[in-house]
Amino acid sequence: MGNQNWVIKMKRGDFDALSKKFNIDPVVARILVNRDIPEDKFSVFLQPELKDMYDPFLMEDMNQAVRIICHDLEEGHSIRIVSDYDVDGVMSNYILYKGLQRIGAAVDYVIPHRIRDGYGINEDIIKAYEDGIHTVITCDNGIAANAALTKAKELGLTVVVTDHHDIPSIMDGEVRRYILPPADAILNPKKETCGYPFKDLCGAGVAFKLVQALYIKREVPEEEIFRFLEFVGMATICDVVSLVDENRIFVKYGLEQLNRTENKGLRALIGANELSDTTVDAHHVGYKLGPCINASGRLESAEESVKLLLEDDIGMAIERANKLYTLNAERRELSDRGTERAMEIANQIREHKVYVIYLDDCHESIAGIIAGRIREYYSHPVFVLVDSDMPGILKGSGRSIEGYNMHDALQECSDLLIQFGGHEMAAGFSLNQIQLEEFIKRINDKCKLEDNAFRPVVRIDMAMPISYVRDDLIEEINNLAPFGKGNEKPLFAQKDLNVLSLKILGKEQNVAKLVLEDNQGITIQAIYFNAPEFISNIIKWFGQEEYDKLIHGWLNNVCLNVTYYPTINEFNGNRTVQLQIKNYAMATVREVL
Repeated sequence: MGNQNWVIKMKRGDFDALSKKFNIDPVVARILVNRDIPEDKFSVFLQPELKDMYDPFLMEDMNQAVRIICHDLEEGHSIRIVSDYDVDGVMSNYILYKGLQRIGAAVDYVIPHRIRDGYGINEDIIKAYEDGIHTVITCDNGIAANAALTKAKELGLTVVVTDHHDIPSIMDGEVRRYILPPADAILNPKKETCGYPFKDLCGAGVAFKLVQALYIKREVPEEEIFRFLEFVGMATICDVVSLVDENRIFVKYGLEQLNRTENKGLRALIGANELSDTTVDAHHVGYKLGPCINASGRLESAEESVKLLLEDDIGMAIERANKLYTLNAERRELSDRGTERAMEIANQIREHKVYVIYLDDCHESIAGIIAGRIREYYSHPVFVLVDSDMPGILKGSGRSIEGYNMHDALQECSDLLIQFGGHEMAAGFSLNQIQLEEFIKRINDKCKLEDNAFRPVVRIDMAMPISYVRDDLIEEINNLAPFGKGNEKPLFAQKDLNVLSLKILGKEQNVAKLVLEDNQGITIQAIYFNAPEFISNIIKWFGQEEYDKLIHGWLNNVCLNVTYYPTINEFNGNRTVQLQIKNYAMATVREVL
């Protein structure tokens, strides 16, 4: 446990009154208040239903986009989809492709190659007019593609942008001026003039709303739009948008549908990850299935992932899924090697506020992964740059920390950059290598973060005694899942817990199983999933003798403050309350001798 700053959320509310009104435990009421869920949204959050989805025509330009596509149908015009190459882009592409096919459109798709083409639509892809394409629909990209879409309009193409990224802007004196690309319709809930009630859809969410509107217009049975929920749900999880409001509906019902999926490609991918006998949850999507889909776009072409989703032959689906699984294993190995080198460099620039790390022998597709890992370890904003396929041009991916808007930071250095894009917490850019030193200096000089900003903040929902943890409360807390950004897994804390015993479990001896006791003599079981680190800290804080007592279950003076998530451990038909310890710190020693 590093130099963490534990903070208990102190948001106010009449938790007892909310408990009675909604028939929930006061702890659950406090969690919802901590998540900024308005009281009038409690019922929808606690029991989300498909009918709670918003009318797609509330999105600005939706009528115009539907008119364009319906006109293309009537005139027999060809439509081309251009998506991003990550999970969100792949799922957006699939939803639009299958949705447009369903209403009779002549449609195909193109996915930019990460290295050859770079992110988003570009002028080479715009040459769709040579293939007789009439209309281009972007998904999960396009909002920042001003040059490419200007070219498209010059060539006479009709363009519909569906995107969810921040709108590019410039400061005009004291006024921020937003820059929209020249498209015939722009679907993006983040547009300043868009009145859509929920702003944090992912790219697949916006694509889903377009298909939903088209199905309404073309009188396709309503239940058919729901078949896309597993795809939009996976994209919502993997793109790390907030899991509240409409996104919560997508993910809750998407996961239910994923666990009984009829899509042969997804079924094969679940099997390749040995999850066929498991209830697939948000963690499995984010850390197993999603990375396999991403791997094709990172190391080969994302079209491989779309082909998996479109595959009708189960044998071919298994073959394609196994290929993606193998690619992801290769990606993990490359990421591990790159992270090791990046950490060596990070240790040499610890005085910097913003870590800019240049890796001269790294696959550009994993720069973002490495940046995320370094950010996680050091709690600093991180940019990782690698060589591109153009001599002298570097490509960078950034991952940020709370309080540092990465997109705005790049905006302030835009005169040094060839191009850039992204949002507050993640961004990508390219620059000439001769500008690297000036970029490092400028990005650090303009960073206003104070030293305390680099201490990892552990946000605790409430201090809750272990005596209050009960089976029924755990069930209520679990009903708040799926957890993720905006609906983080609840975190509780208790101080001054004596550790009565310690056992080391697992094939790799990496699980610490503890028995904890509070000041009233209440005991509870707990686990921590990094036993070597735990052992090292216990010996450092309390000494070898106290650790030896702990291992033998003897009286000892090991006393900890912990943060935890309560769970039910089921083993051989027995249900036991168990804490998953997330963080721990040395507490005041309770003398027991």
